[in-house]
Amino acid sequence: MPARLGKTRPDRPVTEDALTPPSRIERALAAVERIGNRLPDPAVLFIALLIIVWVLSWLLSGLSFDVIDPRTNAPLQVRNLLSGTELTAFLAAMVKTFVTFHPVGVVLVAMLGIGVAEHTGFINAGLRAMLTVTARWLLTPMVIVVGIVSHTAVDAGYVLVIPLGGVIFYAAGRHPLAGIAAAFAGVSGGFSASFVPSSIDPMLQGISQAGAQILDPAVTLNPLNNYFFTTASSLVIVGLGWLITDRIIEPRLRGTELDGDLADLPKMQPLEARERRALNAALIAMGLGILALALTAMPSGSAWRAPSGALTDGAAPLMQSIVPLIFLIFLIPGVVYGAVAGTVKSSRDIIQGMAKAMSGMGYYLVIMFFIAQFIAAFGASNLGVLLALEGAGLLQALALPSAITVVGIVLLTAFINLFVGSASAKWALLAPIFVPMLMQLGISPDLTQAAYRVGDSSTNIITPLMPYFPLVVVFCQRYVKTTGIGTVTAMMLPFSLSFLAVWSVFLLLYWATGLPLGLQAAYSYP
Repeated sequence: MPARLGKTRPDRPVTEDALTPPSRIERALAAVERIGNRLPDPAVLFIALLIIVWVLSWLLSGLSFDVIDPRTNAPLQVRNLLSGTELTAFLAAMVKTFVTFHPVGVVLVAMLGIGVAEHTGFINAGLRAMLTVTARWLLTPMVIVVGIVSHTAVDAGYVLVIPLGGVIFYAAGRHPLAGIAAAFAGVSGGFSASFVPSSIDPMLQGISQAGAQILDPAVTLNPLNNYFFTTASSLVIVGLGWLITDRIIEPRLRGTELDGDLADLPKMQPLEARERRALNAALIAMGLGILALALTAMPSGSAWRAPSGALTDGAAPLMQSIVPLIFLIFLIPGVVYGAVAGTVKSSRDIIQGMAKAMSGMGYYLVIMFFIAQFIAAFGASNLGVLLALEGAGLLQALALPSAITVVGIVLLTAFINLFVGSASAKWALLAPIFVPMLMQLGISPDLTQAAYRVGDSSTNIITPLMPYFPLVVVFCQRYVKTTGIGTVTAMMLPFSLSFLAVWSVFLLLYWATGLPLGLQAAYSYP
């Protein structure tokens, strides 16, 4: 059975804290963890969900629904995945569905470079050097901020920042699962709380504008129409995440025994002279690489730019090359560090580092196979679209006051996010409903988009259906082997509920004060 977070270590004396009765919050989280860990293995869970999707698609395929699919402008129809045609198509596409599943390639390519940097000792030395100049009590906000900034590198935060959060906390003598939780909260829970513009801004703006033009073809929105709000939100998320990590999560983890493979994790010994020389050489190599990237990206005709000339556009080669760049940015300094420190004797040592990183990804690949099949089936069935559109229709029928309607958008988005993970795909389904609907109530597309972003971010960290959630479970198992879905869900639930409540109130207060949402943005329509 998975270990319960919060139990007293058997090798420690019973203290006053251990005799203190658990609070209601602790009992509730323990119940969530206990129930969650009784669920089947994640791979089996997704097999069961796949079967449920098949059966529901069969049961609902013969029914008519009074909703229009915004993708086709035709009545929505659930597809029967148990028909002969659909089943054979599912089997024919099974291999392609898996090998083209985005999180698989992202994680494996990035881990090749990170594996070399870890194997040669570069990450170990870098963390030890960083910890000597960072106060222990500032580690939590630092990890959350780095997680928020990682949004500019697409999915890099999941494969880089989250595991480093655990390593940083462990090296500082703090519980590594608390570091993973803080990093996960910053990377995914605070997905829309960023002070650095990223590709998600123009992506959502374009979808919002298309939705608004259904009602008013003259509407145009700025790609940074939520920038001031998301910048201010980053302060809320950092402060709230800091409080929850240090006051709720880490105290609850004190009794959780570390029983994973900890031999290769960084210790707090001072850097030796050879390690310091190697680290300096590696950082110079990394700096030169980043400088070369910046210099080649600056010219207006750079090959890194999209045809429009933008660097942050989704079509820009720079944005599409983020993961390979991460691979190189860790591979090159890792090799340089190993050559100077003497941990790399030949090319075999480099390949060994990559192989070692891949050897730990077997469980992840098994889970990803079944997640890929489930997500493909769920999307093909149109069940996710039906859920989103029916929920939006219900909200429209209630005709509530503006503030309550905006909060309703947040809550409905947060609920749908438990089933439909992609921010852009979900907004492509909801924007044609939400945006014109709220425009008719006098609420601007800019404010509707901001409400969507709050709801979309807050529940990312508690749904096992999010493709990177199993990866977080794997990261935790490095320290606590019995970590399960329930463990991570219980650990992240205080972040999710707090973000959802406080961030929603912050949006209403921000709106009440009249502070600008972003560039050329408004609260009301017209």
